[in-house]
Amino acid sequence: MKRIAFFDIDGTLVSFEKHSIPESARRAIDALHRNGVEIVIATGRGATDTPYISGLPYSAVIGLNGSECVLRDGSVAWRHHIPQELFEKSLELGRKYDFAIAAKTDEGFVIDRLTPRVREMSATIGEWMPPVRDLTTLYPGHPVGQLCFFIDPETEKEVMPQLPGLAASRWCDIFADINLSGIDKGTAIQEYAAYRGVDLADVIALGDGENDLPMLRKAGTGVAMGTASELVRSQADYVTGTVDADGIANALRHFRLI
Repeated sequence: MKRIAFFDIDGTLVSFEKHSIPESARRAIDALHRNGVEIVIATGRGATDTPYISGLPYSAVIGLNGSECVLRDGSVAWRHHIPQELFEKSLELGRKYDFAIAAKTDEGFVIDRLTPRVREMSATIGEWMPPVRDLTTLYPGHPVGQLCFFIDPETEKEVMPQLPGLAASRWCDIFADINLSGIDKGTAIQEYAAYRGVDLADVIALGDGENDLPMLRKAGTGVAMGTASELVRSQADYVTGTVDADGIANALRHFRLI
């Protein structure tokens, strides 16, 4: 029996077409919780930027690809911030390569400008764009836990070697999530499982994006959603259907967790 289940949000709990959690997934997660399995959200979003999950019986949200963890009662288990010098170097590269940058502070996401890629992101996740702000004013008062570079994968390959200490991950081609090197969803679920005194063999994780790969590899059981790329599928222990085709419920039934 699994003791903790980690769920990604976008593409896993919430489809990019309907922008909502299907009823089959809600019922399945409720049943999983009743069976004694702890529910934890693990997302690239900020831990407090999760409007879809209010009705789920979760106990914590791991946000920003592992950079922060906020418990259900609002208390912070951990936060890892990007050093100011790496933040300032990132802004310099944004100007040099002409790409927009979003930054997540403890107060939420802000962005330096609106571009076609930013608007595409907003349409993809079905939400408003973050407010525009001069990012040079953030430090030292509002340290940043994650950046988002609105660049294509080829430009990313040019930019990231100039930022030692930071690492990029993606769940789409529109932008890259930028976190401290060595911080990802895999390290986060390991840290959380240790906090709860649970062996990773007793953990199941469900995701669809390449930023989910570290936790799918680290968990005792890793499940890829039907929309996952071939790379993500190849690293998973099991591939289920899409979220709108009852992928969550079918995966939990497959492992006899509900």
